[in-house]
Amino acid sequence: MKKNVVKVIALIAALVMALSLAACGNKGGNDKVVYRTLDEIKESGTINLGVFSDKSPFGYVDENGEYQGYDIELAKKIGEDLGVEVNFVSTEAANRVEYLETGKVDIILANFTVTDERAEKVDFAYPYMNVSLGVVSPDSRVIKDVSELTADDEVIVISGTTAETYFTENLPDVKLQKYDTYANAKNALENGNACCWANDNTEVIAFANDNKGYTVGIPELGSQDTIAPAVSKGNDTLLEWLDDELTSLGALNFFHDDYEKTLIGTYGADYEDELVVEPVKGMEK
Repeated sequence: MKKNVVKVIALIAALVMALSLAACGNKGGNDKVVYRTLDEIKESGTINLGVFSDKSPFGYVDENGEYQGYDIELAKKIGEDLGVEVNFVSTEAANRVEYLETGKVDIILANFTVTDERAEKVDFAYPYMNVSLGVVSPDSRVIKDVSELTADDEVIVISGTTAETYFTENLPDVKLQKYDTYANAKNALENGNACCWANDNTEVIAFANDNKGYTVGIPELGSQDTIAPAVSKGNDTLLEWLDDELTSLGALNFFHDDYEKTLIGTYGADYEDELVVEPVKGMEK
């Protein structure tokens, strides 16, 4: 009998210890902490920033292997003002939330559109750009309204983007061709694999400007949204610093300067005030 009592006590002790160790590895005893705080980033001397490597002119790698683009200029400024080196982590649209949830990056700066669904999984900072969906198609058949799509048509989208969500929720009968990278989506359109490509209007406008024979027949589809940086859910110290950084840059008209440096050659001056947002304290996220 005594041996059985001893075994039970030992089992209970082991269980209590296991629960204690689990609690130490979890935030609030529930969610595992995967992010690095502001102080931890500073101490490490490096910040990991998730960016696109194939989405010109926002984030891409040039012929010299260097990251360039609108989001890249912001990334470099963040590193400079934080006093750390920037480690660019190439991401695809479908991986942006995952990279924050797993701690692979500290901040996502990959042309990230703010949505309610994403806000449940990550924390968005203040926005720095306006965006809506657009549709580009060949000049041989310009799609000017989604009502023109037939049962035989297929629309190209990037997996994990607001374009995929929009068609899935609002036009579920439309056939979608889903690609993981922007390069593959562009190739599919150029090869005539589908009637058109739906994506951020900034992206499809840039494609049409750079490629003769294509027209953005639908420049705005659905509601107008914003693009903003994002951090892991609950990373309050980094989010607070990032919001302060963005408002400081906004006061200096940083994002208009960034547009004129990286985007004006693609979109021209007429789009500047329509697209650019200079963050201010207390603005809606």
